[in-house]
Amino acid sequence: MLKPAEPTPPPERPIGELVQELVEEGKAYARAELDLGKAIALAKAKALALPAGLLVVALFLAMAAINALAFGIVLALALLIGPLLGGIVGMLIFAAIAGCLAWFAVGRLRRAL
Repeated sequence: MLKPAEPTPPPERPIGELVQELVEEGKAYARAELDLGKAIALAKAKALALPAGLLVVALFLAMAAINALAFGIVLALALLIGPLLGGIVGMLIFAAIAGCLAWFAVGRLRRAL
């Protein structure tokens, strides 16, 4: 009886070809990871666009409110002590408030660092 022929093992591929294939697959994986990172960042940026815009508008409105308050205080002082002195006192009041806030912020920064 004839013996069936033993299958010959597939020819081994050269090491250079295997390394090149590995490098190409690594590059493709890196590109895919980079594209995924870009997609995630873009999705987060789109999700944050409206809230960030609303916060900017809120900041401008808060600044307008502070200006209106300052103007009202200066006008009230102007009736009591005159327009120029009322403006100076109003400026000193708000400068003192700003200085206290800055001093507090610097103290917190020093403690944090």
